[in-house]
Amino acid sequence: MKNNHKFLMVMLTVIFVVLVACGNASEESNANSSNKSLDRSTTQNANGNLSNKSSKDTDKNRTENSSEDTDDTHIHDQEDTSENTSANSNDGKSLTSGNSDDDVTENKKEEYLNKLNRMEESDKNAEAKTTISDMEEQEEERYKNWDKALNEIYGVLKEQLSTEQMDKLRKEQRNWVEHRDEAAKKASLEYEGGSTESLEYVATQASLTKERCYKLVANYMK
Repeated sequence: MKNNHKFLMVMLTVIFVVLVACGNASEESNANSSNKSLDRSTTQNANGNLSNKSSKDTDKNRTENSSEDTDDTHIHDQEDTSENTSANSNDGKSLTSGNSDDDVTENKKEEYLNKLNRMEESDKNAEAKTTISDMEEQEEERYKNWDKALNEIYGVLKEQLSTEQMDKLRKEQRNWVEHRDEAAKKASLEYEGGSTESLEYVATQASLTKERCYKLVANYMK
């Protein structure tokens, strides 16, 4: 009986030791598993951080490179624009310098020829008067307009011609004034004593002054 009791005690002790050993082994296994899981998680986090850092650095470098490329492109665009502007400016200067004084005066000449043509057309389309006094008044107005145009043309020629040319034209103009008045007087004498004598005088002055305007513009205005 005593032996059986001892045997039972030994068996219980062995079983207890085995259970304790199994418990410790299970705890160590769990601990190792936890440590491995932690190590794996830490490694993954570290790799993730490194990956994120690498990705951020890559993005940063990409952004910086993109910014540098954009700045370079912007600078090149400005340089191209500056060159184009300079080229256009030079072209503009070339075109401006290409317009000589002859072109300017030629436009002035054309301007006055057109003006004289309009004046002549206006004379042709003027209402015909029926009485001598009205006709004389109309011719006086026509002469006044053409004489005003002649003085204006003469003033332009003063600016265009040289001193020598202007002195020559001044002498010619004085001779022409004498010729105009003599021609008008001669034409009016054909109606001497008649009601149309003064009418013929002023009408001849107007016609000769018109001719003189065209001649000065055609022969002297460059």
